[in-house]
Amino acid sequence: MEAIKCIKERRSIRKFKSDKVSRDVVNEIVEAAAYAPSWKNTQITRYTVIEDEALKAKIADECVLGFKYNSSTIKAAPQLVVVSYITGRSGYEKDGSYTTSKEDRWEAFDTGIATQTFCLAAHDKGVGTVILGIFDEAMVTETIGLPEGQRVAALISMGYADCEAPEAPKRKAAEDLVSYR
Repeated sequence: MEAIKCIKERRSIRKFKSDKVSRDVVNEIVEAAAYAPSWKNTQITRYTVIEDEALKAKIADECVLGFKYNSSTIKAAPQLVVVSYITGRSGYEKDGSYTTSKEDRWEAFDTGIATQTFCLAAHDKGVGTVILGIFDEAMVTETIGLPEGQRVAALISMGYADCEAPEAPKRKAAEDLVSYR
């Protein structure tokens, strides 16, 4: 698939078939996402794929701050990807000092790039995704036993779409988004 076409056609999917995405396909998606740029090539983003129904239900019921829409979206998806990142690397020098005034905010920036790359690669493979941001980070961390030194960045419900691709929301014109000096 051409990159621009992939970017313009990818949609957030919230209705899924019950079929799980094979581990081979998930690995291909993660392999592609590994090409996302990161601070000094630190590659801090990690993906934990939740396939266990009871664990997925626990996250949906206890970790989304009562936001029922996210809860139902997680339960509808055959898999949930917990996107996390290793702390203390992106934005830092080897001595532990910050390189720029952005300090450790490069961690979220790098993981955001990797998360979008993951979703675009999934779309290219025919896999639907939706990035979810309303969750209790500490509860998700505890529930999945995330290793020390990692933080949860996002949740991605993932599976094969059981719906037509939604229409694209109206987008701002380039003239409204760019300025030249």
